Amino acid sequence: MENQFVTIEGKEISISHPDRILWPEPGITKMQYLQYLLAVASFLLPYTRDRMLMVWRYPDGITGRRVEERSIHGAAPAWVPRVVYADKERILLNDMATLIWAANRGATELHVPFDRHFRKDYPTELVFDLDPADNMNFGIVLEVALKLRDVLDSLSLQSFPKTSGATGLQIFVPIEPTYTFEETRQVNAFIARYMLQQMPEKITLERVVERRGNKLYFDYLQLWRGRTMAAAYSVRAKPLATVSTPVTWEEVDRGFQPADFTMGSIPGRLQRIGDLFRFVSTEPYRLNQKLDNVLRFIQKHS
Repeated sequence: MENQFVTIEGKEISISHPDRILWPEPGITKMQYLQYLLAVASFLLPYTRDRMLMVWRYPDGITGRRVEERSIHGAAPAWVPRVVYADKERILLNDMATLIWAANRGATELHVPFDRHFRKDYPTELVFDLDPADNMNFGIVLEVALKLRDVLDSLSLQSFPKTSGATGLQIFVPIEPTYTFEETRQVNAFIARYMLQQMPEKITLERVVERRGNKLYFDYLQLWRGRTMAAAYSVRAKPLATVSTPVTWEEVDRGFQPADFTMGSIPGRLQRIGDLFRFVSTEPYRLNQKLDNVLRFIQKHS
């Protein structure tokens, strides 16, 4: 099919190969993917805005080659927001037009760092990534998540879970962005070591995959400068077009499977229950979550 043209926020964008199948198993085309992004853009953009974008591009669909891009390659419209970092132009995914432009180029997965470009090195949240072993019962992931919630509650830190969109679960703790990555690493490491003491038969802190055995990897190290994580509501390059989806703690307690949250189900879910991650991007709420007491305790007992 010939290119189609869409106008988004006053910008005309040429859509190439609109009928190309990107996810073969559910038969999702590029145009259907773009329609999904348009439906969820107002929910997704708060978690990408002012953060230097990293994308996984699959120009020929998810069964084809993957290209990781952290900077602008080739020509980009002048209206695409950007910032220069390390002598490269980095995209800021701040608006719907840029979202559709990137997706048309094959940006299937949207990943963002933990800090914003105008306040680099000061993360806006603590994050723990619960990565299960192959063929692990997802119930174990949910069990570890609930234990982690209780630990965070004991530290007066409110937390919000979301699926990774792949096989795991990620726990976000919005914080006042006045702590360096080194300070947040101290807090993450303290919590991870405590979790290991509490659940040694189920979790590991071993980063090397071959050394994890059949345990869940409790990843506290991903929270670091330059590293990224799939944005909330980003689709993943997985066979069922699963989506990185915020969930409630009640849902974690009841139980679910990552495959319950797909490109086909998320727009309706958002219309029904709204954005469960809204406190993660709400500045007044973030400013109320401080790490001072936790850091003092760690320094006193280290």
